[in-house]
Amino acid sequence: MGELILIRHGQTAWSLSGQHAGRTDIPLTDAGEAAAKSLAPRLARRQLVAVFSSPLSRAMRTAELAGLTGVKPDPDLMEWDYGGYEGLTAAQIRETRPDWDLWRDGVIPGDADHPGEQLQQVAARTDAVLDRIRPLLDDGDVAVVAHGHLARVLTVRWLGLDASASRLLGHPHPGTLSFLATEGEQPFIAAWNVP
Repeated sequence: MGELILIRHGQTAWSLSGQHAGRTDIPLTDAGEAAAKSLAPRLARRQLVAVFSSPLSRAMRTAELAGLTGVKPDPDLMEWDYGGYEGLTAAQIRETRPDWDLWRDGVIPGDADHPGEQLQQVAARTDAVLDRIRPLLDDGDVAVVAHGHLARVLTVRWLGLDASASRLLGHPHPGTLSFLATEGEQPFIAAWNVP
């Protein structure tokens, strides 16, 4: 049985500043490109049977620089639609909602391009991704290039937990790898946030 390899896209200006970058298509920084390239040797040693990526350029570029081929864009791997919080930092949001917590309180509606999503909607997308990936793992590893909050939701859904348990995982750093596996029928996190 193969492993599910989660790759968080490399650094962007907004990941550096802490701004919520859901659907806004932001390029990688020079540091983000370097981090993505540094993943290539480790990924080259894996027997990948499929590679899926968020269609946003920061994820697709990370896949390219990491040496991944045959990458299939999957809109279900796009980051959480932060709605009216798109582009804001947590500190900015807390200026008007002092006790705000993304996992508990969610987001507010935004404009037509950023209507916003609730946590269960994000979880439904990750469940659909996992339904497509699980059968492929019989033949080897599958890589997924995605985003920080989405990776946390996908991971807890892999573990069979409620999406709200995502708050228990540390935010994966840009340009890192995480590995999800099974032992017998039991899913587990084999490694998290590996540079």
